[in-house]
Amino acid sequence: MLRLGVAGPARRAFEGGSVNIDCMSLSEALVTYLRLKGCEKGITFHRAAERACGYVIDTCGDKPLTSYTKADANSFRDALIARGMAGSSITRVFGSVRSIINFAANEEGIELTNPFGKVYYDRSAGVSDRQPIPVEAVRTVQAECYRLDDEMRWLVALVADTGMRLAEAAGLLCEDIVHDDEGNYTAQITPQPWRRLKTAGSTREVPLVGSARWAAERLRTAHGGSGFAFPRYNKTDTTNANAASAGLNKWLKAYVPEGATMHSFRHSMRDRLRAVECPSDIVDQIGGWQTEGVGHGYGHGYPLAVLRKWLQLATADESCSLTLVQ
Repeated sequence: MLRLGVAGPARRAFEGGSVNIDCMSLSEALVTYLRLKGCEKGITFHRAAERACGYVIDTCGDKPLTSYTKADANSFRDALIARGMAGSSITRVFGSVRSIINFAANEEGIELTNPFGKVYYDRSAGVSDRQPIPVEAVRTVQAECYRLDDEMRWLVALVADTGMRLAEAAGLLCEDIVHDDEGNYTAQITPQPWRRLKTAGSTREVPLVGSARWAAERLRTAHGGSGFAFPRYNKTDTTNANAASAGLNKWLKAYVPEGATMHSFRHSMRDRLRAVECPSDIVDQIGGWQTEGVGHGYGHGYPLAVLRKWLQLATADESCSLTLVQ
């Protein structure tokens, strides 16, 4: 009932009815949070908030916000650990719960010390570092993509030489892949109703070179420049990046080191750009990473020609890269 938003108190809060501040429950706080902060967010945002509060209610009950104690928070931590969650997952869940309680308390003028803050647990437990894919393995994967030449391999090739997030690539429209008068291809990554972006800085233009350019050419030939670039992952109102990840990671295992995934291409691209001494703020612009410093928020960033030059250096054969850098 909580997740469907049909619990009595939660429904009244959602419909704009008055809330008794002295007994505002966690489920009411959740509905207030989603009503005010979730209206422009995707389904993933809503599910994460609902799931986190559901875990608290399963463990400690749906109490008034002022009734939760540090003992409740510690019990909640122990329950998450018992579920086998990694430290990074526990951090996300606690972060959601804290945000919901703080936001709702502030909205309703409730003064409290949030007991879900400063709870100790091992944040590194169960967390494994994602390793970049070696350049030799990247070349092997790309060769297989050229040989098999189908939609799944076009997606792999697109990610391999751009470092895009898989969801960013899988949710592209054909219209997002622009072909200019000089014969260059560029991917325009923007928020869409079916695929949100991770951060504001993720909105960007990425030159397509190497295997990514090949993928762009194949997509243009296959779809004629309209509709979804990868329709198999966009059959509903939300890009199914999880299905893409599961299927491609399974195929990828035969060609990459143990533990490497599609996301590892993103780590590899950062290393490949470092190898040709690409400036870090250009690396950040290509990958959609946040660049620290007030000055980086000014202007429109580097022109596409500059980004293309560095990507061509990074994706060229090793011998060619060394010659160009020298």
